[in-house]
Amino acid sequence: MPHTILIVDDEKRLVSLVQSYLVQEGYRVVTAFNGREALTVSQKEKPDLIILDIMMPEMNGYEFMRAHRVEHDTPIIMLTAKIEDEDKVIGLELGADDYVAKPFKPRELMARVRNVLRRMGKNEAKGKTLKVADISLDRDSREVKVEDRFLNLTPSEFDMLSALMSAPGRVFSRLDLLDVIQGVRYEGYERTIDTHVKNLRSKMETDARNPRYIETVYGVGYRLKKA
Repeated sequence: MPHTILIVDDEKRLVSLVQSYLVQEGYRVVTAFNGREALTVSQKEKPDLIILDIMMPEMNGYEFMRAHRVEHDTPIIMLTAKIEDEDKVIGLELGADDYVAKPFKPRELMARVRNVLRRMGKNEAKGKTLKVADISLDRDSREVKVEDRFLNLTPSEFDMLSALMSAPGRVFSRLDLLDVIQGVRYEGYERTIDTHVKNLRSKMETDARNPRYIETVYGVGYRLKKA
């Protein structure tokens, strides 16, 4: 069964263009033209991935992500004409997994789509379950539990934590972690890793400002504390 992808954008010509490329790639496509409509469509269609514009009428992309993330961890690729770093960070803090700046090349967007879906379906070689201290991560079910709490992680957060847990004590640079969550080393914004780590800590830690699990190695990157 083909993956279902939801495109959300108020520019109908752009939606039609992206839809045609996705259909050629073999995906099933559903569409919405503002965030409010997208909530209804996503609830009904249960898409495997969402391509989401930010600036839209009625309910913008940020508002959609806030509402959608309450119950769903669907991977989200942002489409945005706002290219300032602050805008990217806001989207990532709300749970986006990647971003593409407008105007964009359709082939680049298709590559991002494939990378995100590949991460969601890939079969890890080094064991299905990881356990470090009181953190348990199941690569098959993509479930994470800290003590007795199940965490609702986005795909990027899950993949980053999986990498950190695969080598406790090893320092991962931001570029290392960018490779993990994006699949290829294209020109990217390394500091988005800091945002993903901040999100992970807020979900894992009782006091995110004094983390027990993910340590910052200043000037280098991050590591998971050994048990």
